[in-house]
Amino acid sequence: MDRHKFSMEGYSNMDVLELLKKYSTEVDREIGKALDTVDPEELHDASKHLIKAGGKKIRPSLVLLSSEAVGGSVEGALKTAAAVELIHTFSLIHDDIMDQDEMRRGLPSVHTIWGEPMAILAGDIIFSLAFELVTQTHNEDIPSKRVVEALKTVVDACIKICEGQAFDMSFEGKFDVQEKEYMNMIYKKTAALIAAATKAGAILGGGSEEQVKALAEYGRLIGMAFQIQDDYLDVVSEETAIGKPVGSDIVKGKMTLMVVHALSKASAEDEEVLISILNENDEKNVEKAIKIFEKYGSINYTHDIALKNVQKAKKLLIAVEDSPSKQGLSLLADFVLQRSH
Repeated sequence: MDRHKFSMEGYSNMDVLELLKKYSTEVDREIGKALDTVDPEELHDASKHLIKAGGKKIRPSLVLLSSEAVGGSVEGALKTAAAVELIHTFSLIHDDIMDQDEMRRGLPSVHTIWGEPMAILAGDIIFSLAFELVTQTHNEDIPSKRVVEALKTVVDACIKICEGQAFDMSFEGKFDVQEKEYMNMIYKKTAALIAAATKAGAILGGGSEEQVKALAEYGRLIGMAFQIQDDYLDVVSEETAIGKPVGSDIVKGKMTLMVVHALSKASAEDEEVLISILNENDEKNVEKAIKIFEKYGSINYTHDIALKNVQKAKKLLIAVEDSPSKQGLSLLADFVLQRSH
């Protein structure tokens, strides 16, 4: 592959989804080669189900953009980019089992088609293949020390994902969650893998210590913004835009930043009403909850936190030289807030 294949043109007039598509073609090919080795057929089909369903491929694109931004190549970071997407896919399969969600990316979730035991195995084999892919990084420009550092980065993110999921589960039915606790949970569950994507890409691309640190923090910040924006979209979007009923987090009684903020500011009476709504799991109560959020400025507060994270993330890009890849990273940061789902 030509190492400059993706870096010869600027992205200023390119739709972000086209940018993601540009990188995802190579990532999909790498993932396909890895999953084609899986046997028996039922496990093979279950493992490929969510990959075939699509997805924006934001995380692997961040690996490749970060590698290019510090002077590295797409080729040198490609297997790690594929690995990051596999880890994300593994987490979705297992999340759907734990949450008993029946749909994912517009299709029946893996466990609803093949059953929970096979879905667990599909997640496990995808998880294992991810690490194998990182260790298969072969490029004369990339010393084994960088590969080991990238592998350690990915492993650390996987540990945090599991911790984050455990924290998320522990919040169910708990209405005294503090904002600091919530932020720690979403960092581990969502932002850690995005931070690992940008950090691993910078490591494999041969970035300086300062560049690796800056891009890792950029990834953490847009990862936090990504999850916080999800909280925001659940309340302000149209159902057709987000592909699920508006206020579904409210109906499920989920602790979101909006809920945490409102509960911390609400009068005793409003606090009691909001907790009752979150316990009742009734979609008829969504509007009532939204009025409480509006009363205490919780919707705007949530959006402002996401916006501030993105602004901080973009400032960190000063650590890398101007290039189409740097521009791509800036556009992806904005995209976190501009996406509709």
